[in-house]
Amino acid sequence: MQIRVFRLPRALRRALIARARTIKEAATALRFRLLARMGQGIPCRQAAREFGCVPATAVRIRKRYVTRGLSGLLDGRRFNGDRKVTTRLLKRLARILGCTPLDFGWKRTTWTRELLGRQLVADGFPALGEATIGRALVAIGARLGMPKPVVVCPWPARERERRLGELRALAERATPEEPVFYEDEVDIHLNPRIGRDWMLRGTQRRIVTPGQNRKHYLAGALDARTGKVTWVDGPSKSSALFVRLLFRLVAANTQARRIHLILDNYGIHTSKRTRAAVDQFAGRIVLHFLPPYTPDANRIERLWRDLHGNVTRNHRRASMTDLLTDVSEFLRSHNRRSRSRLSVRLRDSESRAAI
Repeated sequence: MQIRVFRLPRALRRALIARARTIKEAATALRFRLLARMGQGIPCRQAAREFGCVPATAVRIRKRYVTRGLSGLLDGRRFNGDRKVTTRLLKRLARILGCTPLDFGWKRTTWTRELLGRQLVADGFPALGEATIGRALVAIGARLGMPKPVVVCPWPARERERRLGELRALAERATPEEPVFYEDEVDIHLNPRIGRDWMLRGTQRRIVTPGQNRKHYLAGALDARTGKVTWVDGPSKSSALFVRLLFRLVAANTQARRIHLILDNYGIHTSKRTRAAVDQFAGRIVLHFLPPYTPDANRIERLWRDLHGNVTRNHRRASMTDLLTDVSEFLRSHNRRSRSRLSVRLRDSESRAAI
């Protein structure tokens, strides 16, 4: 059917626009608005240009209205029968992702969209295409990410949580007279850590490496109250490096009666040299050890991750001196931000107290 002049009554055009405002599906709402615009006698090509679509879309919408009326503007998929991707299926898909294929007897260690579809069929759901599985994964907020390797803490769960609770309470009670620090060491490699970055399609960024790797080490202590980090660096991760940090903390906290350090059970933290240095401070340094293999409970680990993300990952420094300069600048910048945030918190506290 060929239509030379297409016009609709003004009341119908206004009804179409009003109906479009109530429709949540963008494509269906567009069809109603586009038909109302063409109903003013506007050519399909001009109407399509105004709405950002191709002329063929406008012609098709007009034909659907002429042949089937307003029902022709609705999404035809609503007549396909019951939806396959139901709330029940999405909940089951989320539970499946909480396990591995091996848990269900599949001879594979990672999930693919095809394998997820086969598992859903085994659970009694209808067969779905890979594209539909992909949309279902988006609907439940799933992502294709990198697993995190962990080592299970050998302590009983109750004992581990009790110890972590004690250390959290210790950090919350920190004062200038008895500050609490989270301590840990970090490796700085001259060969850059390779990490993800945005690149144009068809290209791959290349990172020139120095070749022969060199390592340097930092020992840092993050103030649980202020967020300020104190650090020392050295060519080896040894007891001498940790002891230097202890002397640095004592010199920087002259008003403190006792300095608490929350740290892991790494060998340099319990060596004879370290114990002798702690005894030398006559009680001014107290070490509080985390349960084994609980790095997430050490707050300074987050700072080290930021350090790698901002400085060492994909870096292009050819010398360790330049790289350490970047590391020091990042940590000094962190301290400036922490000082600023602390000042804001203190002003807010004073304002609330005045009220």
